[in-house]
Amino acid sequence: MAEKPTLVKCLVWDLDNTVWDGTLLEDPNVELFPGIRDTIIELDSRGVLHSVSSKNDHDLAWNRLEELGLAEYFVHPQIGWGRKSDAVRLIAERLNFAEKAVAFIDDLPTERAEVNFHAPDIRCYPADEATKLSGLPEFSPEIVTVDARRRREMYQAGFRRDAEKETFNGPDEEFLRTLDLVMEIKRADEEDLSRVEELTLRTSQMNATGVHYSDAALRALLADPDHEVLTVTLTDRFGPHGAVGVLLLERHPDLWHLKLLATSCRVVTFGAGAVLLNWLIDQAARAGVHLAADFKRTDRNRMMDIAYRFAGFADDPCACVAVLGEPAGEGVQRLHLLADRREAPTTMRLGAPELAAAAGEKDAVA
Repeated sequence: MAEKPTLVKCLVWDLDNTVWDGTLLEDPNVELFPGIRDTIIELDSRGVLHSVSSKNDHDLAWNRLEELGLAEYFVHPQIGWGRKSDAVRLIAERLNFAEKAVAFIDDLPTERAEVNFHAPDIRCYPADEATKLSGLPEFSPEIVTVDARRRREMYQAGFRRDAEKETFNGPDEEFLRTLDLVMEIKRADEEDLSRVEELTLRTSQMNATGVHYSDAALRALLADPDHEVLTVTLTDRFGPHGAVGVLLLERHPDLWHLKLLATSCRVVTFGAGAVLLNWLIDQAARAGVHLAADFKRTDRNRMMDIAYRFAGFADDPCACVAVLGEPAGEGVQRLHLLADRREAPTTMRLGAPELAAAAGEKDAVA
């Protein structure tokens, strides 16, 4: 079976004789090539970001993109007179994408060669293939999640958020309070599964175990009354952060077992991990149970290790964990916590289910 190509996360466009027919400095009324608008909109709907690397007068080119109704689709455009390879690499850096996840399209073989020479991991395409890109496997994710469809919106909100933070004078905690952050924790449903699987697969720095849960495994957990599959979203006054976390929890009469906690790296600075852990610990305290958490140290998840330790999880042995048997997976530790009541977060509003109440109802039925 052929290996699947790495998906393109950002497509960087030349403008003259690529997006539009002609050279802008010679004809200020250049028009789009047929099919270009449809291609840009289709790829955007799949979660592919668009940007620009064009040798042009910035104001003239941007004004023309606005007139053509396309400016909103381009993030971090680089329009000027420098090398295109420098521009494309800068775009990748600002988006925090590996160069192998970035593509470049230009009508001139010399420009594609220049980018290819200085950034060989970036895939280059000739302009006459523009309308065929949406049919290529590297531009065709198997599943398009809700977050993927609004990826551009989330990135643009992030740019505005970062710009305001740079001008804010005061402690980070005060800045967070100005954002009107709202975290929603909810029980996953069928529509959430693809986002949950993606988080378990792609998140490594803030992933407690590194275990990937397949769609089939997640569906089995959803159907199991002893398990909770919880998703986490975050929004603020600039817009949505999307799905930023997942918790997989197994409930026993005297012990809750946190099998996995994974959060997106992009919300580390908002303290999302600490808020989640404190909420779960408070719920466990309300239910009168201990907490055990699976954790596997890696070179990349030190921040998650710190979050667990700061929340109070430790290696202290407790007889309650005997019901769990041995940890699954090499190198997986089992941390323990005697749950205590926790204060509500001060930097965001939190909406979440009452797990303690659900546990009480289950015990009453039993």
